[in-house]
Amino acid sequence: MTDALTGKQGSRITPEEPGGRPRRDFLLTLLGIKELSILLVTVAAVIYFLATSGPGFTTTDNYHTIAQYVAPWAIVGAGEVLVLICGQIDLSAGFVFTLAPFLLMVFYNNGWPILLAVIGAVVVSALIGMVNGLIHTIFGLSAFITTLGMAFLLWGAELIISGGSPVSVPDGGWVTEAFGHWGWSEFLWAIVVVVIVQVVLSTTRFGISTQATGGNPIGAAEAGIRTNRVKVICFSIVGGLAGLAGILQGTRVGSYDPTNGGFTTMFFAVASAVIGGTALLGGSGTRSWARCCWAWSTTGST
Repeated sequence: MTDALTGKQGSRITPEEPGGRPRRDFLLTLLGIKELSILLVTVAAVIYFLATSGPGFTTTDNYHTIAQYVAPWAIVGAGEVLVLICGQIDLSAGFVFTLAPFLLMVFYNNGWPILLAVIGAVVVSALIGMVNGLIHTIFGLSAFITTLGMAFLLWGAELIISGGSPVSVPDGGWVTEAFGHWGWSEFLWAIVVVVIVQVVLSTTRFGISTQATGGNPIGAAEAGIRTNRVKVICFSIVGGLAGLAGILQGTRVGSYDPTNGGFTTMFFAVASAVIGGTALLGGSGTRSWARCCWAWSTTGST
């Protein structure tokens, strides 16, 4: 039988429902997000604990504990994202995390106001990251070897400075409260840092240069991007963020401990960056939010 619409035997074109294609595009985009599986597992875990842990799981104290637990890794991980996208890695971040609070105490004990001591410790942490970047770019030494050597150097330095013993956090008034002593300050710092890094990577020229440096360094250099400068800046950022996270964590706990941080913090920070969608080989990070927004706007505009 001949189809009245097509004139062909045995086939028919069904008019598409208005807006059907954009909706399918949105769903396909959503399903294509590799981080969606992580989100689904997280939701499933929350549902499981809600069902099996009783009323204690939904208390403010429990949420507070979870937020404190993940905040330092999120801050250091945000810096590691930049370095990983450049195709490099920083193994010394965990020891910058450990050293920064003791640098703060050195400045404070030498008469610096507590706020300047905090800023000085973060700046020195960023300079340590800059040294990593300069050694890597100038001498062509692998970032893995460079930062591993720096990690052991910092390990020894913090043991010498601290004497192997923890020290109490100084009473700095609002500065101490803002930099970790207030219960939610560490988590709020983590949110601010993650949002800023996401905006930088997604909307700025530096973010594009970072991804180009990791994805195709030769092509990026030929396009006029100063790839070595980008790498040094990224190493400096991860150093500064690691120092900030170490100060926040120690201030929240109430003492600066030379056994805190180290390779454990570095490993979890790198793991969080990779699980979040950053490629270990460099050149790409998570852009799922942008893809979802684009697909949703397409759906809504049709």
